[in-house]
Amino acid sequence: MEQKIGHYSFIGGVIIAVVLGVASGSLGNAGPMLASLLVVLGLIAGFLNVQGKETKDFMVVATVLIIASFAGDASSTLGSVEFIGGYLSGIWTNMLAFVVPATVVVGLKQVWALGQNQ
Repeated sequence: MEQKIGHYSFIGGVIIAVVLGVASGSLGNAGPMLASLLVVLGLIAGFLNVQGKETKDFMVVATVLIIASFAGDASSTLGSVEFIGGYLSGIWTNMLAFVVPATVVVGLKQVWALGQNQ
């Protein structure tokens, strides 16, 4: 049951991130609440969805995404794309709001597990 909740929270987070990115201008006051929902879904996905052997792969991929986003100034770069730049930038920003909490949780779980093995 926990695995299904984690799986659905991950899929829901990705879908909400895309919808928020596309509709960011027309959400009004609901935007910050939905962005907060992304953070909560990221935490749930981190706690319940990433376990065992997939932990290292998830951490590598998520870390690369976060570093590349920061170093390459992805939101600004995507925002400058003609016609769809605002949507791409919004999707990317919301995707990071979902992925970063999951990455922190999985990292902390991994540190805890390493400490338990000592």
